[in-house]
Amino acid sequence: MGRRLRVLIVDDSAPTRDSLRRLLEFQQDIEVVGEAADGEEAINQARALVPDVILMDINMKPVDGITATEVISAEVPRSVIVMMSVQGEQEYLRQAMAAGARDYLTKPFGADELVNTLHNAYERESRRWLQVVPGPHLPERKGKVITVFSAKGGVGKTTIATNLAALISHELEKEVVIVDLDLQFGDVPVLLDFEPRRTIVDVVEAGEWGTEEVRGCLYEYSQNLKVLAAPMRPEEAELVGGGHVKQVIESLRPLADFIIIDTAQNFHEPVLAALDESDEIAIISTLDIPTVKNVRLCLDVMQGVLDYPVDKTKLVVNRDAEDIGIKASLLEDKLGISTCARIPSDGRLAIQAANTGVPFVLSNPRAPISQGIRELAQELAGSEEIKAAPGRTAVNRGFFGRILHRRRA
Repeated sequence: MGRRLRVLIVDDSAPTRDSLRRLLEFQQDIEVVGEAADGEEAINQARALVPDVILMDINMKPVDGITATEVISAEVPRSVIVMMSVQGEQEYLRQAMAAGARDYLTKPFGADELVNTLHNAYERESRRWLQVVPGPHLPERKGKVITVFSAKGGVGKTTIATNLAALISHELEKEVVIVDLDLQFGDVPVLLDFEPRRTIVDVVEAGEWGTEEVRGCLYEYSQNLKVLAAPMRPEEAELVGGGHVKQVIESLRPLADFIIIDTAQNFHEPVLAALDESDEIAIISTLDIPTVKNVRLCLDVMQGVLDYPVDKTKLVVNRDAEDIGIKASLLEDKLGISTCARIPSDGRLAIQAANTGVPFVLSNPRAPISQGIRELAQELAGSEEIKAAPGRTAVNRGFFGRILHRRRA
């Protein structure tokens, strides 16, 4: 067994401290090195013990968790603070993150969530500390920004964005971040079957922020795939402006090889900022006249008003079928642009993937629809390393998949 994680528990409730200590005592890789009943005692204990992680309650008297976090972050920077709160204290949590907390837990929580949060928070900070240690010069990474855009809703834009990100991260083993920029009704967490604890709103409300603050708000779907979620509520969308989006993208470029942005179908300021910052834009069209009309208008704006280079925009045909809709060749003639990828129609598999939370490129990599995503990835990622028929598949069934599996059993 390796080195144990040294934890200091801070809470003004003695029963809560006892309960937390008992939960952690069952973990062979965690050691509770001390307890404190308020912020002042926590500061003194942190100075004396220098724990790896401090599990800090937010509401305490006379010195609360936010004040204690500010002091400890300045004086004992190698102690990682994880904040605890109850529902309804989101504003306090944002203040705590700005003060230096690196993660948080909402009461009540279970043992698995507690242990995973402590380990993940410490491991993230450990990697960051290693990065600032002088050493051999590493080439600066500047991730390629690919925005998936549509001029009409319901064309499968989010499905394409999530599967594209999953394929590049899984098969190329590249670092990928998905930014859900459908700020009112983002569905990336739904398609990947997770509930975000932090969103882009937590970034923009943090005051001064940069790469590390954005990193702290990413959800880790897999080792190489992270997600920056859209706001939890539609009214929070107005908190995110074009300047925020530009700064988020600049902060993400050093963290990933590819940043894939899923947008709303509009030209509002945040979306325009993402389009401006994009290296390539994948415009999704289906083979029906209303969508083609909107795509034509979209191309007119991008090439005529926004003055984007022609090679910046890529046309992607989704739900391609020989017996439904207009022909792809007619679409190209109408729009005056060639398609860079054609993704076959497979509603059954797409719906199954959405319900299980596992992208179909992982669960069914040999399916024609997955091969269509692979064609798109080869075009946008600029790599021949993506094989035509990979053998690796994902085993995670997602939330709904686990329910169905239990029912069959």
